[in-house]
Amino acid sequence: MTDLAKLPVTVITGFLGSGKTTLVRHLMQNPGGRRLAVVVNEFGDVGVDGDILKSCAIPDCPAENIMELANGCICCTVADDFIPTIEALMALDPRPDHILIETSGLALPKPLLKAFDWPDIRSKITVDGVIALADAEAVAAGRFAPDVARVDAQRLADDSIDHETPLSEVFEDQISCADIILLTKPDLAGPDGVAKAKEVIAAEAPRPLPVVEVAEGVVDPRVILGLEAAAEDDMDARPSHHDDHDDHEHDDFESIVIDIPELGDPSDLVRRIEDLANNQNILRVKGYASVAGKPMRLLVQAVGARVRHQYDRPWKPDEARRGRLVVIAEHDDVNIDAIRAVLAPAEAAE
Repeated sequence: MTDLAKLPVTVITGFLGSGKTTLVRHLMQNPGGRRLAVVVNEFGDVGVDGDILKSCAIPDCPAENIMELANGCICCTVADDFIPTIEALMALDPRPDHILIETSGLALPKPLLKAFDWPDIRSKITVDGVIALADAEAVAAGRFAPDVARVDAQRLADDSIDHETPLSEVFEDQISCADIILLTKPDLAGPDGVAKAKEVIAAEAPRPLPVVEVAEGVVDPRVILGLEAAAEDDMDARPSHHDDHDDHEHDDFESIVIDIPELGDPSDLVRRIEDLANNQNILRVKGYASVAGKPMRLLVQAVGARVRHQYDRPWKPDEARRGRLVVIAEHDDVNIDAIRAVLAPAEAAE
């Protein structure tokens, strides 16, 4: 049994757009009697995920219990950002019963687990479990599987066809470090896609792992909280591509923030994001927009050419009605001027 005096922490990891924020929002609203605190790691300097979660604050997880790390990958800024944030949460009165850490889609979980060996916090907290979210449709399509033929098909210009892409390494490290896998968006994958995704995960996992299908982040908190895995003491069972490296880089990815003017029709923005994904290999778009004549803010999230949008909350009286989007792409595919011209043509023309 885990030392009950320690504060349990659940690390929630998963590839870009896998549904981490949706899961955290569900747990905040259904905490199972726990007083929760949340650390959210943005990639880019627009607090979209943190803003979404703060808008869902309830007595068991008030806004002051939600902290954002927006200065880069959480596993690369441990001493400067992560440790002080954890210490601040532990000092809250009343103290949280459980901390959720939502990593960025690019974070490698194992370097983060090593941070829990930090002398000032090791005796006070424990990693209750590592939860990895995997997009069923994407996994079934083989986007991150280390299959040479699939890598060759995706990277025709790469002379080294057995070289795993950075995306595949991130995916594999997240699976290898996990205690349980949540297979998200099963409705989009269909039964055959779900079965295929489970095969890929089983082949990748270093040990048998439970895989649970989850739609819209809805899962009983008893399934993923209270695992008592003490992952910080179980590092050897969680292999990583980066075990022989002291650190790692994310230079393969770039994040761009684009201000966009007020929209007349949301479907026009959706079409532009789809075109951008198809023509410039954009991985992820997330942010918000203002729609003329609408009192509520439009939340926009896209994975590749799959775009979802909804009105999430009213604009605040002192808030500028202006949209901002974070665009994430592999470094070699980034053309900032072209991206700006597609997403904010009026801005680009000025």
